[in-house]
Amino acid sequence: MSRIAVFFAEGYEEIEALAVVDICRRSGICVDMVSVYGQKQVKGSHNVTVEMDKTFEEAEFDAYDMLVLPGGKLGTENLEAHEGLMAQIDAFYRAGRYIAAICAAPSIFGHRGILKGRKACCYPTFESHLEGAQVTEGPVEISDHVITSRGMGTALDLGLAISGLLCGQEKARDVAASIVYRR
Repeated sequence: MSRIAVFFAEGYEEIEALAVVDICRRSGICVDMVSVYGQKQVKGSHNVTVEMDKTFEEAEFDAYDMLVLPGGKLGTENLEAHEGLMAQIDAFYRAGRYIAAICAAPSIFGHRGILKGRKACCYPTFESHLEGAQVTEGPVEISDHVITSRGMGTALDLGLAISGLLCGQEKARDVAASIVYRR
């Protein structure tokens, strides 16, 4: 069974994070919601507080097939400020392991040089942060092991893309049908 970690910092965009968690869990992926703080409750950009499965210190990075960064301007800034998480993003990238980001969070990949020569997308107005990328307006861009998505309105697309990569396209289609998803 595949296993991913979705990282939460104060100011995260609730739908971007939780829709991906939901779709992936429906697909049979083991998902850890991970706080980058020492406590397990994290407040989102619209004052929705969610209980996490683990703190950063409890995360089992060797067990994960993918690391996922939700957006939200403040949430993205807080994720990027976490040195331990950035070290793991860099390590996963160098090892060819999956990393994904949505909304403002692909800017983190741009700042780290991860997007050079890749197709990538993000929330409108953050395109200048996708340093070296071929920027698109697609809902999701998959470039080898780097996945980006545009925002809250594409969160289901991102979740289904992750499902397709880790569980196969048939499973992703089944999950899409079960939630009455139409694209």
